[in-house]
This record gives sequence, C-alpha cells and structure tokens, in this order.
Amino acid sequence: MEGSSRAIMNTSATWSNGTNAFNDGFYLGAFQGFTTRNYLILALVIIYIITLLGNVILLIVVLSNSSLQNPKYLAVCNLAIVDISVNSVIIPQMVPVFVFNQNYVSFGACFSQMFFMHFFGDMESFSLALLAYDRLIAICWPLHYSTINTNLRMLLIVSGIWILVILLELFPVVFAARLPYCGSRVVNSCCCEHGPVYKLACTDTTYNRQLATAKTLITLLGPLTFIISSYVIVVVAVMQIASVSQRWKAFHTCLTHMLLVLLYYLPIILAYVLGNLRLVQNVDVFTAILTVSVTVPPMLNPIIYSLKTDELRERIVKLLGKSKVGHQFSENQLNG
Repeated sequence: MEGSSRAIMNTSATWSNGTNAFNDGFYLGAFQGFTTRNYLILALVIIYIITLLGNVILLIVVLSNSSLQNPKYLAVCNLAIVDISVNSVIIPQMVPVFVFNQNYVSFGACFSQMFFMHFFGDMESFSLALLAYDRLIAICWPLHYSTINTNLRMLLIVSGIWILVILLELFPVVFAARLPYCGSRVVNSCCCEHGPVYKLACTDTTYNRQLATAKTLITLLGPLTFIISSYVIVVVAVMQIASVSQRWKAFHTCLTHMLLVLLYYLPIILAYVLGNLRLVQNVDVFTAILTVSVTVPPMLNPIIYSLKTDELRERIVKLLGKSKVGHQFSENQLNG
C-alpha cells in the first residue's frame, strides 16, 4: 500500500514541470493509508445493493399499478431514479480503485464523473422540493388538487428541474476542465469531486471557488428554503382545521417527506460542521464520513417511503407475496 502511494507521488512529481497540453488524467489518492478501507468498500457495496433493490421494487410497484400513477408517485419515481443514479455514479467506480489499486482516471472520465456525481447529488435536493410542492397543493388546495397538479404538469416540472440542474452543473465543470493542470495530479478524494480537482490547477482559481459556492447555495439552500416555506404554509393551513383527527391526518401525510428531508440535509450539515471546525483531523476518515453520508439517504429513502405509506406498503407486500407463491408453485411442479 505504501509502495502504491509512493509510486503515485513519484508519478505526480514528474508532472510538476508539465504544461496545459499534458492532459493524461488524474490519480485518486484517498484511503491510501486507511487500514480499514476494504471494510468501507464492503459496506458501500451492501449500501449499493440495498439501494438498487429498494428503488427498483418501488418503481416496479408504481409502474405496474395504474392507481398509483398520479402526480405524487411521479415525484416519488423521480426521486427513486435519482437515488439509483447517485449511488451508481459513486460506488461502482470505487471498487476497482480501492480494492485493486486501479486509481488512475483519464481526464475525460474524471470530468464526466464530476458532472454526473454533482448533477444527481443536486437533483436529490430538488426532488425533495418537488415532493414538498405536491404535499403543499394536496393539503392547502385539496378540492383543486386534480386540476392544479396533473400528471402532465408534474412531468413538465420534473423535466424543467432536470434541465435547470444540467445548466447549473455545466458551468463549474466546464470551467474546471479548461484550467491548466501542470502540477500534481493526485486528487485527495475517493472520486473526481469538483473542489479537490480544480484546486490542483496551477493558476488562480478564485473564480472557480466563487462559482462553486454560488452553485452550492442555489442547489442546496434554494430547495431547502422552498421546503421550509411550504411547510410553514401547510402548518398555518392545518391549524385552521377544526377537527383534531383531521389535523393529525394532514400532518401524517407530511411525516414521511419530513423524514426524507432530515435524512438528506442532516448528514450534509454534519459533514460541513466537521470539515469547517476541523473536528476530524484525518482526511481519510473525513472522506469516509462524507461518502457514507451521501450514499446512505438513497438507500433509506425507498424503505422509509414504503413503510410509512399505507397504499405503497400494501402493494409491495402483495407483489412479494405473489413472487413467493409463484416460487412455491414452480417448486411443486418440479417435485411433481
């Protein structure tokens, strides 16, 4: 492991007098001295498998039941697709890198990964805001819900969000790709994150830092502000309902979404506090915490939504029950 790390540093040193034309690629330098990295990778693989199973089952149930094909579940399906994509961009590429020490990433592959990783990560917050919008309409304007929030309108909103986030991600990635990388090519991260990569450039990166900060404020605080505002409106509307049971029912419909929001934003806030206050001195430990905090929410989202939503839970149980009956029938046929 030490030999591999030394080889990377030696290779990096040979580039110290290079030019902008030398765009051969980067080396991922995280976890080189992390003795328990194989356990971390194993945990991430388990997280990835559960993410795929949970979200694929959720998508199958929604798409195979016409009664669930409404605006609310279109937003849920959008979140499921984003969840699968987030962990698919991050986890599979980490196995060859940190298990087999294949930590070289070509220039194009690095910036492609950078784009898709940040794109789907930011789509997560916008997808949660979309679910907040759906709950806002359902609770505050229940009689007009079917006319305000149609399937077509929800699809248009989803399409608009995807286009907006693509545009927001393009500029930081394109500007980072155009920087001259004539020094070290060792990225102090487990993947091609925007910050650790552009900091390797041998020129002034003030504009890149400002662009990244602005983008982060828009993609994280923008949706969070909308979510908080929508729930303030919901609380005011619900408190005007006379019946206590009706109030509880209204709050209960929002509970699942509030859990998803907390699950997404609390790890980000924790990682931000740990990083800025230097509470975790070891870079590898901090990178591991950050990686787990990003990959766990996509795994838990479908589980929480399935357990807390009655109509979804019933259909999942029915689907799994049919699979079990079909399996037993096949075994009986073979034995017979």
